[in-house]
Amino acid sequence: MARLIDKIAVYRLRVPLVTPYRLVFGVVEYFDTIIAEVVDRDGSRGFGEATILTGYTDETIEGSWSAAKQFAGELAAVAPENATRGIQKLGVKFPFTATAFGTALEMLAGSKLLDLSANASIPLVGLLNAKKPDSMRTEFQQLLDAGYRTIKVKVGFDVATDIRLVKDVQQVVNGRARIRLDANQAFTAEQGKAFVTALDPADIELFEQPCAAADWDSHLAVSRVSPVPMMLDESIYGLADIEKAATLKAASYIKLKLMKLLTLEGLAKALERIKELGMKPVLGNGVACDPGCWMEACIAARYIDNAGEMNGFLKARSPLLKGGLEFLGGAMQLKPGFSPQLDADNIRKHQVDSLVLSANAASPPASHSYPR
Repeated sequence: MARLIDKIAVYRLRVPLVTPYRLVFGVVEYFDTIIAEVVDRDGSRGFGEATILTGYTDETIEGSWSAAKQFAGELAAVAPENATRGIQKLGVKFPFTATAFGTALEMLAGSKLLDLSANASIPLVGLLNAKKPDSMRTEFQQLLDAGYRTIKVKVGFDVATDIRLVKDVQQVVNGRARIRLDANQAFTAEQGKAFVTALDPADIELFEQPCAAADWDSHLAVSRVSPVPMMLDESIYGLADIEKAATLKAASYIKLKLMKLLTLEGLAKALERIKELGMKPVLGNGVACDPGCWMEACIAARYIDNAGEMNGFLKARSPLLKGGLEFLGGAMQLKPGFSPQLDADNIRKHQVDSLVLSANAASPPASHSYPR
């Protein structure tokens, strides 16, 4: 039987940001991104993205890039329909990296999850960075004028300072938008409890991931005294974690990112399960380029009824898709029949390394153990 895949390419990129993105992990000035691309005999293409933020994920760009190159060799030696097991194996240690390959193959196969039947407008979260009331008013008005109706405020730097910050934000917002608070795992249980018990719930939609991803006890201690709904993000990697959150009554909201679920199909199933268990799903990656954000938006059009967090493409200085994505009225605008293509010029511009393999010439690598 003729081999379906003709070429596999992986690109390691460093994509600079418009402005630095301040997180408790540190200041992010560029995205460390891996793009996987597969091409079949007829020239049809599929691609996927992994953007690695160590601290959010255990993956590192060096380890993920090494694993991506090795897996590209393995994928070149098998038929696409036989690649599922390999992607699942890769995903045990490298879920973000595995997602780049899993979604590339789904796109190549013509996944219906990327095929919209009508125009869709996906509202996005706007990030409010200002710390002082005067600059906060100016920035919030700019967000309102741009069409945002849900904003995110990063906390987790200092409890007392964070409490004052939230009060200032609430005075500025004054009922004109929903507020999401995100600690990115920065609080201990005691810090988290001190923070939430000082909150006035006005306009606060949810409080996201106060404590370390694996520290469920600390998260539960915070959630039990919180006057605002809680959301888990970094703690959630798959169905088992979703089930655990429901059993423990740990959160009202569960946030998912495509890059943790390996495939579009896996993401869709996880979103459905969240709803079945009586929780609300939130979707989106603020640390991703336009390929990943576009895929998440296609899923959001089917499954999500709140503001998406797939706004990373707005942070990147240049798009990786030809023409970029359309943003209007605080929302990503999707149209049926959209067939995105990678922008070869921008890929080259931001490229750190690459590997291109012909499936006809490839042979399986000697080792199948991925780097740590």
